[in-house]
Amino acid sequence: MSAARAKRKKKIRLNLRRFIPALALALAAVGIVGYFVNRALEKKTYTLAYAEQIQASAGEFGLDPYLVASVIFVESSGRVDVVSPKGAVGLMQIMPDTGEWIAGKLALEGYTEESLAVAADNIRLGCWYLRYLLDRYGNEESALAAYNAGPGNVDNWLTDERYAKDGKLTDIPFEETAHYVVRVQSAYEIYTELYEGEFD
Repeated sequence: MSAARAKRKKKIRLNLRRFIPALALALAAVGIVGYFVNRALEKKTYTLAYAEQIQASAGEFGLDPYLVASVIFVESSGRVDVVSPKGAVGLMQIMPDTGEWIAGKLALEGYTEESLAVAADNIRLGCWYLRYLLDRYGNEESALAAYNAGPGNVDNWLTDERYAKDGKLTDIPFEETAHYVVRVQSAYEIYTELYEGEFD
């Protein structure tokens, strides 16, 4: 091997030794930037606009505020004035007759159907109802299924061995409800990670 060729090879090796750490640093920087960009995008999707109201009502009824935030996300994507095609209203998508029934249980004075479009009122009513369903069924999956499909359907499923065993659902026959439960549970994982420490 000629001296010039040997010198050229040595120079390439030296350049590579300098290049590899710089490349590693650049890749690490890209990874870090990507992580924070991804978190920012997730927070834009998984918003937490009513944290104070969620904390207050979740605390009042002994609920995990991250679960409440997850239900709100799946029900309304955090839109306070949304009305479903079936007539469910607000952040936690409460049907007017259910809202009236809950208001009676809470002995709320001055309750009207318009109260469902008020964030704090809607969250309080929704939290009471979620607590009621958790107490009624004793587990989160059945309570969430009932929140979506109604207690009557869940009661029927729990007495049918095709769908339940030992008082717990093993299968949810309504595809929409099965998907709903999975979406809330998935959102819960995201909310607890994205907003860790938000609720005390």
